[in-house]
Amino acid sequence: MREREEHIRRILDEVRERCVKAGRRPEEVRVMAVTKLHGPEAIADAYRAGIRLFGENRLQEAASKREAFPPDAELHLIGHLQRNKARKAVELFSCIHSVDRIPLIEALEKAWGDRGGRLPVLVEVNISGEETKYGFRTEEEVGQALERLAASPALEPRGFMTMAPYTDDERVIRAVFGGLRELASRMQKAFPSLPLAELSMGMSNDYPIAIEEGSTILRLGTVLFGERAP
Repeated sequence: MREREEHIRRILDEVRERCVKAGRRPEEVRVMAVTKLHGPEAIADAYRAGIRLFGENRLQEAASKREAFPPDAELHLIGHLQRNKARKAVELFSCIHSVDRIPLIEALEKAWGDRGGRLPVLVEVNISGEETKYGFRTEEEVGQALERLAASPALEPRGFMTMAPYTDDERVIRAVFGGLRELASRMQKAFPSLPLAELSMGMSNDYPIAIEEGSTILRLGTVLFGERAP
């Protein structure tokens, strides 16, 4: 759909402009097209507009659409992952953003097996403390997860992921994103040998704030494609 492709291009231009305004280089921030409940046409439009990074929330849906993603596109898992689906996840995705507990780390290691190399992962952190959200809740827990990942022959931690509360209060959103940025800085000092530069934060309703607070991956769905089908 030509109109949707052009709309996505405008959003990408806006992201670049916001990066410059925030004193950041546009190449520091990648836009992920979240294609949950959107079909091959939406994927194709985003790809033609220049997006090469895609995200899916559900493993089964991602598997059903796998052929729709071009060979040079990255597909990341951003939704909660059950341990018994770890094997399928490592087959489908090039990065897992939702590593939120030690048993999942163990399941992913087992699923990775002897494939060689290491699977990039992000540590999910529940900065807001909301009961409805997944993620490690304390700095101690995050440190323990990174210790475990640092010794992993199968998984490579690349950074962190979080979600802000759905609110119009900019101060609350900024506190969450700034909190993750500051936590990431402390963890990088504690684990200097780990490449922890990625900050996956910011969605359609709050990505401008995420850019200002240091996000490197914006997870955008509605703002690119419109409301999802029921």
